[in-house]
Amino acid sequence: MPEGDAVYRTAARLRGALDGQALTRSDFRVPRHATADLTGRVVLETASRGKHLLTRVEGGLTVHTHLRMDGSWQIMPAHRRVPGGDQVRLVLANSRWQAVGVRLGMVDLLKTAEESRVVGHLGPDLLGGDWDPAEAVRRLRRAPGATIGEALLDQRNLAGIGTIYRAETLFLRGIWPWRRVGDIEDLEAVVTLAQRLLTANKHHAGTVTTGDRRPANQTWVYGRAGRPCRRCGTRISRGEMGAQSQERLILWCGGCQPG
Repeated sequence: MPEGDAVYRTAARLRGALDGQALTRSDFRVPRHATADLTGRVVLETASRGKHLLTRVEGGLTVHTHLRMDGSWQIMPAHRRVPGGDQVRLVLANSRWQAVGVRLGMVDLLKTAEESRVVGHLGPDLLGGDWDPAEAVRRLRRAPGATIGEALLDQRNLAGIGTIYRAETLFLRGIWPWRRVGDIEDLEAVVTLAQRLLTANKHHAGTVTTGDRRPANQTWVYGRAGRPCRRCGTRISRGEMGAQSQERLILWCGGCQPG
């Protein structure tokens, strides 16, 4: 699933293509909004909120989308033919550009004043103007018995982090993923580091946490299962965390992150 930095970049691309322009086409290919028509309305702005996207248009309406595991927004010239098949969920176009939402996990049309219905549950956005590490820590501490690995992925605590940044943040802080939240004294250092990592990557594709942009050297543990740790040489472990049917990938170094 794309993480907060990737969604942030997607919002920037949508703004570049749609903001300030009147829509010449809006094609909702989801049953609930199949009859909706935003043609003629000017797109005011697109904002990211954690892993969610909010495209606001004239008339007090917001198009809410979420990429989920493999969704994407493709920007292409307005004259180009939209791909066929049932993978396209939404098309928003103006006289120059069209934004094509492919395999989107969520597509909603709601009043802008009611955006809280779809994003109000989220914690502080790691890449948002509302980022507040103290509030993120307060939310994490509400469940001291939860594992830190699961708590960091709970978007109600802080919004935007996923499996890549979870693994990299915990490695850099030397924290075993199954350690209980209540046993971690400096949670603010954890969330602050996560925010710094996402911020460092928000303007370019790819995830670099080592400072080395060469493809084979970009991360510490993510994508390196079974390979030696860059710091101590211990073989990187791979497992799953989370309730049954909701397990998510986790990677860690048993030497640098002792249990």
